[in-house]
Amino acid sequence: MNYNPNIHHRRSIRLKEYDYSQEGLYFVTICVQKHENMFGEIIEEKMCLSPIGIIADVLWYEIKNHAQNIELHEFVVMPNHIHGIIEIVGGTVETTHVGAMHVGVTHALPLQQQQTQQPQNENIVRAVRATHALPQSLPQSRFQNQGKNTLSSIVGSYKSAVSKHAHRLGFAEFAWQRNYHENIIRNANDYAHIEQYINSNPVNWDKDKFYIS
Repeated sequence: MNYNPNIHHRRSIRLKEYDYSQEGLYFVTICVQKHENMFGEIIEEKMCLSPIGIIADVLWYEIKNHAQNIELHEFVVMPNHIHGIIEIVGGTVETTHVGAMHVGVTHALPLQQQQTQQPQNENIVRAVRATHALPQSLPQSRFQNQGKNTLSSIVGSYKSAVSKHAHRLGFAEFAWQRNYHENIIRNANDYAHIEQYINSNPVNWDKDKFYIS
């Protein structure tokens, strides 16, 4: 699927009057500074992660341990950026409420896919921690998500955590682009298009706006 500017809005569309702490689904793109390919490379239409790319991948899944009322959906690490869908769930997270919302927008992962992804993610976590000396439990200070649980605080904490771990492990040259791009996902149709875009991003890398050979 090619990038559709009417759907994916790579430019920032943060609205002055919009409360980014409210319940909703948000499509987020975060780029490496100068769009350098520091997260790895695409080989035979599959993403092969570098050590920094592994850190970016592992710490994405740590967001739920450092921010309240968060659900994480589709996510991909690309050579010079990441795409992910973050869901902020209003109020206290209750299984019935979250489940009902998932069914309503028809974006829950199939059970078989969830069962397949979970052990793969756990293996990645164990491998990167063993190889690159990441702690078994990340200290709270790595995710400085203080105060209101807004999209910007979640993204800022994630970016900070990746940078700190990368620098601690000797990758001093790593830096994120200053800002990030987001799109408010307003309905199931938007979600379906963005879901497909994220999942097919490695296959379509040479057509990507951020492509650098």
